[in-house]
Amino acid sequence: MNQVVNHLIGLLKLERVSATKFIGRSQDIGFPKLFGGQVIGQGLSAATQTVEGRFPHSLHCYFLRPGDSSHPIEYEVETVRDGRSFSVRRVIASQFGKSILAMTVSFHIEEEGLAHQDAMPNVPGPESFKSELSLYREHADEIPSKVRDLFTADRPIEYRIVENQNPFRPRPGIAKRHMWIRSVSALPDDALIHQSMLAYTTDYGFIETALMPHGISIGSPYLTAASLDHAIWFHRPFRLDEWLLYVADSPSANSGRGFVRGQIFNQKGALVASTAQEGLLRYSK
Repeated sequence: MNQVVNHLIGLLKLERVSATKFIGRSQDIGFPKLFGGQVIGQGLSAATQTVEGRFPHSLHCYFLRPGDSSHPIEYEVETVRDGRSFSVRRVIASQFGKSILAMTVSFHIEEEGLAHQDAMPNVPGPESFKSELSLYREHADEIPSKVRDLFTADRPIEYRIVENQNPFRPRPGIAKRHMWIRSVSALPDDALIHQSMLAYTTDYGFIETALMPHGISIGSPYLTAASLDHAIWFHRPFRLDEWLLYVADSPSANSGRGFVRGQIFNQKGALVASTAQEGLLRYSK
């Protein structure tokens, strides 16, 4: 298995210290603040390890404080309810005795029912595009030296963006993007690994969709950006080691906040998950 993928699986597995308490290692990706996707993925992993025979169908979380990437994170899981069909868990992630994330996860038994979904957008397949990493490496001379190694390092997830352009000199466009995503190597047959890794992945590049109408790079020195909340709905089984299309759009930005929503399809056209997020976007030049 690829080394960076194996590292991410271990990062999301957590150390269990009691029936309801877990410790997660922090991932230093070159910034002092934790990547929000890591805390989402670890929180989902913690909650799922306290439920048997049911699968997560939705999670909702709020980022309360920035996390410190140089220190571990404590996860406390509360059993809110175990009903006949659904279970609900509340997760608090904390560092230094202060909460950094509050999450609620709902689990459901396997059940038959009515079925419909939106159609998958008609876009070229992943083979038609370069990876985002290759674009960063092509434009490495435009990346500030202090973060160049971060942007050009190997990654566990490959992103191929349909609306490819120079990430450091974006042009104004519509607030919609399509990203093909996939782990860079095969994953074990463990649904929790695929779900927690997808949760980790959905925070990456998501809020950037709200910047597209304005032609502003997420790396702009005039921009302050941060995730405020995040939600995921799991609709159907999927594998993250097979290509998924992540479709994101931003219907609104106002008052220093941007709102984005997403849909994730497999290559057969099945809608496997939906996402939503609001983020802080303060721009002053």
